[in-house]
Amino acid sequence: MRTKKILAGAALAVAATMTLAGCGSSSGGDNADGDSPSAKDLVIYTARAEPITDYVVKAFEEKYPEYKDKVEVLNMGAGDIPDRVRAEKSNPQASLWWGGTQQNLSVGVADDLLEAWPDAPFADQIKPEYKDADGKWYAEYQLPQAIVFNKDALKAADAPQTWDDLIKPEWKDKIVIRDVAPSGGMRSIFDAMILSKSPDGSNPEPGYDYLRKLDANTVTYAADPANLYLQLSRQNGVVTMWNMQDTLIQINQEKMPFDFIIPKSGTPVIVDGLGIVKGAPNEEGAKKFAEFIYDKDVRTKLAQEFYQIPVTEINDQPDWLKGLTITPMDVDWSIAAQHEQEWIQYWSNNIKNKG
Repeated sequence: MRTKKILAGAALAVAATMTLAGCGSSSGGDNADGDSPSAKDLVIYTARAEPITDYVVKAFEEKYPEYKDKVEVLNMGAGDIPDRVRAEKSNPQASLWWGGTQQNLSVGVADDLLEAWPDAPFADQIKPEYKDADGKWYAEYQLPQAIVFNKDALKAADAPQTWDDLIKPEWKDKIVIRDVAPSGGMRSIFDAMILSKSPDGSNPEPGYDYLRKLDANTVTYAADPANLYLQLSRQNGVVTMWNMQDTLIQINQEKMPFDFIIPKSGTPVIVDGLGIVKGAPNEEGAKKFAEFIYDKDVRTKLAQEFYQIPVTEINDQPDWLKGLTITPMDVDWSIAAQHEQEWIQYWSNNIKNKG
């Protein structure tokens, strides 16, 4: 298995594209050693955490040994994937887009970056609101957002209990936030905060005012999740906004001193999914990998070990999920998809680091 961490930046993107172009050109047909075309190199762009990609790829290669060492996973922010796929539209390098919010994937549909796959074997298991009408993307799991805090610095009773608590003066310079533009989850939280003030999205200004107050309380913006966890563990900031799944992984697998609160008043619950890149160099392999992800045993394992809330049936519901109570915020994610780019651009240009 080959896994790479990709950072934003034009020079790095060009260099990585050139590298992948060479990889793609060497696997355009049958391999010299006689492998079938289905065993061509499979390049995946993903926003999934590395423990998850490591597990899934290893299990996939065990089931399909012809893919041993032929799956290349490039990890990047969910917000970076559409830009990367769009830049390569005339010469696609990746075959599978694995990980992204409904808004991210809807942008992929609007920009004709994703291939229709209406007859996917798992399509009938997924509710209409959790997939594209033409099968260009499918949700994989639900992802509640949470208020996360360092439990060595704060007791749960003293931590912010609601999203509005985060903009109170007492949290000045105590909040650390994952940089928003590259992160699908952070974009979704900001979308939800704007839409909570203007449900039809027609007047974002009250939402911008919330984000201004949040920025005033923010001590730093972390470049990536790893830096976010580091900042929070070192108490450079003691509170953040982050998704429940990754937080549980950090608590239970990485032994980070974190805890979280899901506001009883409601929390953004997004869906995270996947799609086949249009013009994929290895469409057959991408579909095989996607089908493997939706295998009931794999989905059960991802729920048990990686705290995913599946959108398809699994064998056994894990204990952590049985006792979970979540009140989703009433968010029209289709409106968020229409406006997300302009809202996040406005935040980047006019709000970030100005509080």
